[in-house]
Amino acid sequence: MTKQVRFAALALLSTAFLAACGAAPGSSNATAEGTAIGDTLKVGLNFELTGDVSAYGNVGKNGAQLAIDEINQNGGVDGKKIEAFAKDNKSDNAEAATVTTNLTTESQVNAIVGPMVSSAVAAATPNAEKAAVPLVAPAATLDNLTVDKEGNTRTYLFRATFIDSYQGQVLSRFATEDLKAKKVALYYDNSSDYAKGIAKEFKKQFKGDIASEATFQAKDTDFQSALTKLKDADFDAIIMPGYYQEAGTIIKQAREMGIDTPILGPDGFADDKLIELAGDKNTSNVYYVSGYSANTSTKASDFAKAYKEKYGEEPSMFAALGYDSVYMVAKAAKGAKTSKDIAGNLAKTKDFEGATGTMTLDKSHNPIKSVSVVGLTDGKESSATVVEAD
Repeated sequence: MTKQVRFAALALLSTAFLAACGAAPGSSNATAEGTAIGDTLKVGLNFELTGDVSAYGNVGKNGAQLAIDEINQNGGVDGKKIEAFAKDNKSDNAEAATVTTNLTTESQVNAIVGPMVSSAVAAATPNAEKAAVPLVAPAATLDNLTVDKEGNTRTYLFRATFIDSYQGQVLSRFATEDLKAKKVALYYDNSSDYAKGIAKEFKKQFKGDIASEATFQAKDTDFQSALTKLKDADFDAIIMPGYYQEAGTIIKQAREMGIDTPILGPDGFADDKLIELAGDKNTSNVYYVSGYSANTSTKASDFAKAYKEKYGEEPSMFAALGYDSVYMVAKAAKGAKTSKDIAGNLAKTKDFEGATGTMTLDKSHNPIKSVSVVGLTDGKESSATVVEAD
């Protein structure tokens, strides 16, 4: 079942804390003037290929590479092929900053796609700014990521997904209008700024009663005590801001304890490992916010088909966001001479049609775009409720 709901959307996925990073060293060709576009369009891929959030980074890279292959097969950008420079930031914020420096000064890239999570993007951004090279963050959602401490928009940072607070709004609206929930249990990851931000906005937006509120920590594995207390509460749904690593285990333990009420989470649920951890039979009546569903548009279904043909598996939201990010760069590179020109064109992105929906970037470089709430039954997508942006 697909339902249309309309309200304003701003452009996530962040880990616990933002990391500081050192300034990028200068070079003769990577300066405030940016890097010149030569015989090829050089695109750096800065992804979490190993480490804690490698599940996001690997599929993001796959989606990005699929886009690069398609563009090159169709003649490239202004007749120039895209040359990819892929590096592993190891799910480490400091390494993400170092990779950015390497890509801008050694590889002389004209644009960067990645990292995936907000903390790594925050660490990488100063080095991209120093080199005047645009960075498109596929899945980073921390609210104020694209503005500096003074509230000014960061010239070289852009993103392809919605922000955390918007997810809180979506969860509240879906719980109320679709799940008809009047009372909810709020159970979230208290070690993550991402989860805490979503929980905060949910509490602000939800007009019903929060019958129970509890928290967990990243890397926790035993949730029996908290779930026992939740089971005794009176509620219509569990709202669970957090990531798939803990959420999958929580779903498994909750279902095995006989808690069969709907479980609703953010896009941190959007990985097959959630189902692997929870088990197919337990992953029913589970919903999550997603920037992508293969069942919402021809563009999305065409992407899903091409991705499965290339990689032998269904794409996740993070694969689709990596894919769209490269196409955003390619569109902005048309007619550009330098990386600085690409950044200027990215800021003017309007009505860009991607696998994750049609988007226009606002003045803070956040996309105004549609969002889906995906429903799972026996571990398979069984519904997609579309939230349309104004």
